[in-house]
Amino acid sequence: MSAVQQQLPEGRYSSPRSADARADRKLRVAAIVLGTLFAAMMVWFGWYYIAGGAKFSGEVIAFKTYDDNVKVHLEIRKDSGTSGYCTIRSQDAVGSEVGRADFRFDQKQDRIDKVVTLRTSGGRGTTAELLGCHAD
Repeated sequence: MSAVQQQLPEGRYSSPRSADARADRKLRVAAIVLGTLFAAMMVWFGWYYIAGGAKFSGEVIAFKTYDDNVKVHLEIRKDSGTSGYCTIRSQDAVGSEVGRADFRFDQKQDRIDKVVTLRTSGGRGTTAELLGCHAD
């Protein structure tokens, strides 16, 4: 048996190989464009996360518990002139929340040390947890 090859008229039909090559090229171009857009988006998000937005953060240095309140020593670091607030909560020995409050910081300094009083109800607070600080 011999294979019979059928000859098509030249120039009338494109070869299957050229159609595959065109499809591969289109896919390659689409992948490069989408990859470039994704990389640009990741760079923008990274820049915004690191350099964008106002800086406002805090840290609990120490706390002391009493029957009806918790005294919390906070250190706030922020951009000079930025104002915002920090949220603190306290829990009792079994983990129930007994106090939560927002404390505002409008001072012009970039570093603030302050002792705030968090009132508690429903039990004696045993913790002081900084839930977060947010700039206005």
